[in-house]
Amino acid sequence: MKSFTIPGFELHFIFSAFSTHNRAGEIIFRHISGLTYEFTIITYTYRWSLANRSELTIQWGDNTASVAPMAKGYPIILPDDYLHNVYKATHTFPGPGIYEVLVQDPNRNLGVENIPNSVNVVFSIKTTFIINSLIGNNTSPVLLNPPKDKAAKGYTYIHNPAAFDSDGDSLSYSLTICTGQDGLPIRNYSYPPASDTLYIDAASGDLVWDAPTDTGKFNIAMNIEEWRNGIKIGNIVRDMQIEVYNTDNNPPVNPESFLKCVKAGDSIEFLLTTTDPDGDEITQLLNSGTQILPNSPADFDLVSSEPGTSTSKYKWKTTCDHVRNQPYQLTLKSEDEGDEIIKLVDITNYYIRVIAPAPESVSATATSTHIDLNWNRSFCSKASGYAIYRREGSIELPFDTCTNGVPPGSGFKEIARKNNINDTVFMDTEDLVQGIEYCYIVTALFPDGAESYASDPVCTSLIPGMPALTNVSVLNHSENGEIQVAWVRPDIDTLSAPGPYVFQIFRTETLNGAMVLIDSMLTSNLSDTVYIDTPVNTLLFPYFYSVRMINNTPGNRFPIGEEEFTEVASSFYPEIIADDNTLRLNFKKWVPWVNTEYTVYRQNSSTGEFDSIASTSLNFYVDSNLNNGTQYCYRIRSKGWRPVDSLIYTNENISHINCEIPVDVVAPCPPELTVVSVCDSSRNNLSWTNPNLTCANDVIRYNIYYKPTLEGDLDSIASSSPATSTSFIHQLPDNVQLSGCYEVTAVDSFENESEKSQRICVDACYLYELPNVFSPNGDGENDQFMAYNRNNAVKQVNMKIFNRWGQLVYETTDPNFRWDGKMKNSGKTAVSGVYYYICDVYEPRLQGIFVRNIAGFVHIFAEDAKPASPLPE
Repeated sequence: MKSFTIPGFELHFIFSAFSTHNRAGEIIFRHISGLTYEFTIITYTYRWSLANRSELTIQWGDNTASVAPMAKGYPIILPDDYLHNVYKATHTFPGPGIYEVLVQDPNRNLGVENIPNSVNVVFSIKTTFIINSLIGNNTSPVLLNPPKDKAAKGYTYIHNPAAFDSDGDSLSYSLTICTGQDGLPIRNYSYPPASDTLYIDAASGDLVWDAPTDTGKFNIAMNIEEWRNGIKIGNIVRDMQIEVYNTDNNPPVNPESFLKCVKAGDSIEFLLTTTDPDGDEITQLLNSGTQILPNSPADFDLVSSEPGTSTSKYKWKTTCDHVRNQPYQLTLKSEDEGDEIIKLVDITNYYIRVIAPAPESVSATATSTHIDLNWNRSFCSKASGYAIYRREGSIELPFDTCTNGVPPGSGFKEIARKNNINDTVFMDTEDLVQGIEYCYIVTALFPDGAESYASDPVCTSLIPGMPALTNVSVLNHSENGEIQVAWVRPDIDTLSAPGPYVFQIFRTETLNGAMVLIDSMLTSNLSDTVYIDTPVNTLLFPYFYSVRMINNTPGNRFPIGEEEFTEVASSFYPEIIADDNTLRLNFKKWVPWVNTEYTVYRQNSSTGEFDSIASTSLNFYVDSNLNNGTQYCYRIRSKGWRPVDSLIYTNENISHINCEIPVDVVAPCPPELTVVSVCDSSRNNLSWTNPNLTCANDVIRYNIYYKPTLEGDLDSIASSSPATSTSFIHQLPDNVQLSGCYEVTAVDSFENESEKSQRICVDACYLYELPNVFSPNGDGENDQFMAYNRNNAVKQVNMKIFNRWGQLVYETTDPNFRWDGKMKNSGKTAVSGVYYYICDVYEPRLQGIFVRNIAGFVHIFAEDAKPASPLPE
């Protein structure tokens, strides 16, 4: 057995044999269906390198890898000795999760100033994304501006990737460290030096280097994050090289950035004129998603060009398909022709918002109890619903092409949403008061959060009932109780309706139930405005009342007021929700007046009287510090008002009595679970947080759940107590894989079990490992190169071993192979040195059999072997 170190010259030779070529790259993806995605690897390489790849290996982040071949039509030759390479591969992922997709290529360019020994540093790029049905399908942004512009020493350099997200997700940008082998940050990497600053604008994506202080090659990496509804759903890293030169040339100058807005269906057009201070010829190039849309793409055409100036016209006929929450970003790159070696550019961003038209034909029709709204279906068929807004009092809304939704400062508040484009009717019944003018606007909503222009406001007021109700108050709480119903003295034309009058009293026990006539009150006095409903079981609640007035003149009997405007008012009752040592009282009522104050009374267990314990203007009250298991009874007194015929009427009403018992029905919060696999000992170590330290006070034990597969509910395997016991060792037999899923719950003293913790699935133990050295010299120690196949779990591999010239020296499909160093064709023992292997391992994982690609080096020390003739280089 021999110990060893790797000679520095030998590694340098191996890596350098791959040549140097990588300048820049990124990985993007497109959702196809289900769990299947197409990935595109884009690289920019040195044109004259002999090592340009016809295929690249892509690691999927699920312990598998594939080969991505060069796409048809590539590579494309670009100016300045750049090759634009595109590789494509399709992959079906095993299930929901977060995946980091990685591509590595052995070498970067030689001589990168801010990467030490760059020629021997692996070039890697990675993209991370989420598969989650709650988030929805996702396609990554595409980067429309290639990273090939050069910089000038002493001049501000700007690059923008011109990222376009077809899903309309929002993007943010930041600098990050370039990565090397296995996607890890490069050791001793440094950002390029700047005379002032180097940064990326988080919103626009502008990389600003102000300004380079040295010439040479520099690499930076941009992290482009993708967000949906405030949730990060993925990110792309673009690694790019910037070459800095000396020059006396000055860059061109673009027009200032701006935002323009357009209504979907309308056209937008404008001119962009770029000038050059040196009078150089200028080329204007616009990169934007609007130019690659499948439906009605935008045009950008040259209008005029002469030395020192260039003008182009942007024109776009928008449609409803273009409506989205995020503005479209247009990135103008203007390049001068002032220097044969370096052409300087100016990059400026412009923004266009496409806003859907407002819903049309909005109408508001009032009754005495509610207001009905109607409008036409949205002009844009991709709308998903509507938002309804209300304010008190009329207002004129000035139109601004860039203001969608609720105009700021208008006082409109959202009161409802419709989640169906065909649902164009709404009944407003919420806290409406007689005598107040209510105004409404309606907007169309879209799945990505976009909102249309607001409709023109429509206004109306409730129509007062005849008579107008002011009281429904519980006077006696018993099976033979009493409820008082009162109304405003009617103001009528007594010449046409001289009386006497009949007030018909109707009652029902449900809001939408059929009203039943329970009594008629005959009177000649219009001031007779109180009725006592008795006997009525006030232990039950609520009751709904309406009163209709009839002129009862003999020979001239007719109803006063229209029946559809008859008011409804309910008795007042507290709805009580029991909780741990707490009762929450919600004040429930359906009345045509406004309640402004509530006094809460709780029955005294000693005297039986109801004592005032609180006063509030809110429509609820929380009574805390109660004893679980003890009954508490409540009565509420409300104070309110309503306007009728320009007069204000105040009132007081007493509620029904309601009782409830507080009880602990609240489960503790779930523990936070961590699982660590100890591969060598065939066990999984579980640990979790104690909720008693953060969000509970009576957790007494924990239940532990496990299943060796991803599908289905987990099975209970153990309990752990007391609450301070927050760990568990799951010891598995040696012949059982360590993969599996775990959950933990907390149980309190009332046997309330928490929700399950986040499900943690472990699959981290590699079942198949390879050594990095052996010595086939016949000394009986470490004479064979063989794998460690845990529990003999791997049944198939595809192993290939190459010498430093790329010659295949050994291959096998036997996972338990034992290579004695004999070369495949000659049978001779391989010479001492470093050999490269690639091995596809068919490993059993949680999701089934998956292929894991292993690549690495094995060092052979064969002192007695006869050297083989090397291949010519």
